[in-house]
Amino acid sequence: MFIAEEIDIKTTLKKIFGFDSFRGAQEQIVKSILSGKNTFVIMPTGAGKSLCYQLPAIVQEGTAIVISPLIALMKNQVDQLNALGVNAQFLNSTLNKTEMNRVKKEVLNGEVKLLYVAPESLNKEENIEFLRKAKISFVAIDEAHCISEWGHDFRPEYRRIKAIIHEVGNLPIIALTATATPKVQVDIQRNLDMEEAALFKTSFNRKNLFYQIVPKNDPNKQVIRFVKSQKAKAGIVYCLSRKKVEEIADLLVVNGVKALPYHAGLDSSIRIANQDAFLKEDCEVIVATIAFGMGIDKPDVRFVVHYDTPKSLEGYYQETGRGGRDGIDGQCLMLYSMDDIIKLEKFNKDKTVNERDNAKHLLYEMASYAESNICRRKLLLHYFGEYLEKDCGFCDNCKKPKVNFEGMEDVLLILNTVVNTEQRFATDHIINVIRGKETEYITSYNHDELEEFGEGDDQDEAYWESAIKQITIQEFLTKDVDNNSALKITKKGLDFIKKPYSITLSKVVTPDVSEEIVDAGANVSAYDEVLFSLLKNLRKKVAKEKNLPPYVIFQDPSLEEMSTSYPTSADELANIQGVGMGKVQKFGKQFLEVITKYVAENDIITAKDVVVKQAANKSKIKIFIIQQIDRKVELEEICETKDISPDNLLTEIEHICFSGTKLNLDYYIDKNIDYDKQDAILEFFMTAESDDIATAMKTLGPDYTEEECRIMRIKFMSDVAN
Repeated sequence: MFIAEEIDIKTTLKKIFGFDSFRGAQEQIVKSILSGKNTFVIMPTGAGKSLCYQLPAIVQEGTAIVISPLIALMKNQVDQLNALGVNAQFLNSTLNKTEMNRVKKEVLNGEVKLLYVAPESLNKEENIEFLRKAKISFVAIDEAHCISEWGHDFRPEYRRIKAIIHEVGNLPIIALTATATPKVQVDIQRNLDMEEAALFKTSFNRKNLFYQIVPKNDPNKQVIRFVKSQKAKAGIVYCLSRKKVEEIADLLVVNGVKALPYHAGLDSSIRIANQDAFLKEDCEVIVATIAFGMGIDKPDVRFVVHYDTPKSLEGYYQETGRGGRDGIDGQCLMLYSMDDIIKLEKFNKDKTVNERDNAKHLLYEMASYAESNICRRKLLLHYFGEYLEKDCGFCDNCKKPKVNFEGMEDVLLILNTVVNTEQRFATDHIINVIRGKETEYITSYNHDELEEFGEGDDQDEAYWESAIKQITIQEFLTKDVDNNSALKITKKGLDFIKKPYSITLSKVVTPDVSEEIVDAGANVSAYDEVLFSLLKNLRKKVAKEKNLPPYVIFQDPSLEEMSTSYPTSADELANIQGVGMGKVQKFGKQFLEVITKYVAENDIITAKDVVVKQAANKSKIKIFIIQQIDRKVELEEICETKDISPDNLLTEIEHICFSGTKLNLDYYIDKNIDYDKQDAILEFFMTAESDDIATAMKTLGPDYTEEECRIMRIKFMSDVAN
């Protein structure tokens, strides 16, 4: 098997994809594939999964087969690779016979590096025969959760993939997915015969997402109220049916929200146009079926609403994950109703018994999550096999006060019941024993003779179900995914039985149908929303005219302050946070015209006397810094002279720059930051949605320091904004 040298990988990464370094585990994954190992990758959306198989395909001889379930995504990836100068093709039902023959000929001639194939196309004998003749480097299986009957998007065609690969040859496999529970993970590996595969799994924790669920009560009004409260931010509203998508999109438009529908029933040209409008900020909200968002790279989606209850927790996680990909907070709201669960169960009636049971299990997990009063993030991460020690503090259940109680005796009862039933039974059986239910199973196993039988008959089923879930999350118990989710006791549980101690549990709280949507804790601003909207639209127009990102003109906090203090002169505008006279001269005229007109039309009395005049009273340290930079004095020397830390000096320089003063740090930058890095950072700020340093470092990779990003941001803002 061909193994590329590290320098070849890095060279190709830069030459083809334009990146100086890998992100996260990408490099280890690429090397794993190149060494011929089967590789299993579980990585969240937006973390760079595609590059993990595209790069090794490019540097190796032969063609890599990429199995992908969505034709639209296939075409999207092929177009992107072709634009990078990589010969990538696809085989699916959209091609005619002539086009298929052309693709096959190019593959057999060794010209194609990646061949994307739909699982249905892979099942055709003529295509299997063709692949036998080709030189195949490895097989990549994208959206690998489709293999598992326990996954949220099971595709029967995926179950035959391994058999077909065997027919083609003994090839390495890389399976990739953004969402897989431990049970799904095991099922994928077993089905692909890759239990010994190198496993790369990153955390599922999206710390910036606020999860909240409210009972579905007058849902149209709930959605309107919530979306309007988001003040024209970008968002997605998910509905289960195409009809409901159209209805909610129309409803939002009638209520003054720029909304568009997206579902498979729309003409493809309309779908593409609506998607582009959303990406370009010509539309605030997309109302869509769950297909929307796959492969969509919009980092600033600020909220995701589920109008209907999702079919599974995996689906819910993946869909909410389309919010807040820029690292800034995003709100995830679900309107929950047991009626939705019942309706979804009816949809499954025509499936096979096995598929129906699996779908029912996924719905049960979804309902259990929605009705729980436990920390949402704890529950979600536990579902994906992760343990969160403390409550997150950033979900509706954490924001609402809980009713806690001493649970030592009840925990002992549960653990002893699990042990004395030989750890062979799932939650429902354990609860029936505790509550004294004489079912057929209980009597056949003589569990009605156990000391624990009926000891908890004073509490209902929901109480015990919640208690079991809580202590499972706390790792006193675990579920055996290979044995009907039988409860097993852990070492922590056994230690507790030997030496019990005080433990706090939370009571089940019945949801109130009049429950209000919880405030995520964001700061509430008192600015004039109408003026803010006018200024935001003007900023977008100016940005398009000058071909600059909107934040370069003025950032949101500056627009908010303008919408609070109503500056109508150049001096007043220069005193707004993040503006300064430099920006006033460059961009200020049109903004002052809009504010002046708005003030006149609405008879607004401005509080000019309250505005702090700072421009003419700059501190001595700021003047000193400007003078030293003008003289090209090294930053380290400025720090020593004024006895300030490098971090504090950078903060002072940022304040000077963001207030509109042009600074030339080229003398320092050229000496301390190599040119490739300069170009990469400047390109990031030119195309990014915001100038957030954390986002820049995350995007650019570990080779870029915070200091480099901050200094280059100063240069960028000085060059284009001041």
